[in-house]
Amino acid sequence: MTTFSQQINIADTVIGPEQPVYIIAEAGVNHSGDINLAYKLIDVAVKAGANAVKFQLFDTAALIRNDVKKASYQVQDTTDQQSQYDMLKALEISPQQCEALAEYARSSGIDFIVTPFDEPSLTFLLSLPLSALKISSTDLTNIAFVERAAQAQVPLILSTGMSEQSEVDEAMAMLRGKCNDLILLQCTSSYPAPDAELNLRVMNKYQSDYDVIVGYSDHTAGIGASPYAVAAGASVIEKHFTLDKSLPGPDHQASLSPEELASLVKEIRKVETMMGRSVKRVELCERENRLSLQKCLVAAEPIAKGEYLTARNVVARRTGGHGIPAKYINDVIGKPMHCDLALGDIIDV
Repeated sequence: MTTFSQQINIADTVIGPEQPVYIIAEAGVNHSGDINLAYKLIDVAVKAGANAVKFQLFDTAALIRNDVKKASYQVQDTTDQQSQYDMLKALEISPQQCEALAEYARSSGIDFIVTPFDEPSLTFLLSLPLSALKISSTDLTNIAFVERAAQAQVPLILSTGMSEQSEVDEAMAMLRGKCNDLILLQCTSSYPAPDAELNLRVMNKYQSDYDVIVGYSDHTAGIGASPYAVAAGASVIEKHFTLDKSLPGPDHQASLSPEELASLVKEIRKVETMMGRSVKRVELCERENRLSLQKCLVAAEPIAKGEYLTARNVVARRTGGHGIPAKYINDVIGKPMHCDLALGDIIDV
């Protein structure tokens, strides 16, 4: 059976277990259709220390019927009575603007990732030299669309919000053998997502079921669940951010401020430092304590020269690191003592 890659390169960054977490600052549509705001969002992501900045590309006419109502969170976060079609139309950036933003991001030293939401947008992106491609939770069940995205032959990041396990199974079965460089994101598509419905353990199941690199697309309030997701095994974190939470639009209130984004990056780096490595060893900070606190073998009673060591006359005590470590007691039992020992003397055979 074809397996998914356990290490993936996006541009110059290696992603996978025990690698630094890859942090995607999701600008989304928080530019409000203003290209100048989009450039500023890139600047904020760079300053915060994110690995990548991500935008959304869509042709509203190819994405949605013009009579579809807004989602409930979109109604709460916008004040006018426009339809979802009209709202999205005002948030479009053109393919040419997207290309210009990609060049600006690259020149600023940050990876540029895009989520296409319709066939024309995907077709355009497939014509570009991409570092990676993101497919939204909204298209997980759009199997033909996901299959076409896999043709890009670049790392594919797939979110799994609003889906059943069986639907994730279907998408993964289709992708196996077509897209080896895959990152699968657990996601709860609610804005903000409630703590009790985040299900970070799903990442463990994804790893077990599919043997794939996993991550987390975080829609919780504030810094939220991202640091905990890193501790739970996420190799990739995606989080929305904005220039100003008070700006009009559907996503600003559920996004991080520039200051919060910088704090998120710092907190994730702190967590990954704490995670360390998977190999257990004595750490530098423990070495002095090890000598002081771990036990070595001493005489439990006076022992005469030539007397055999037994479980009765040998005991473990703290010696400051001198003598035979207590773990070797079975190796010394039965051996003759080469000198006289008083009670508490360190045993050396």
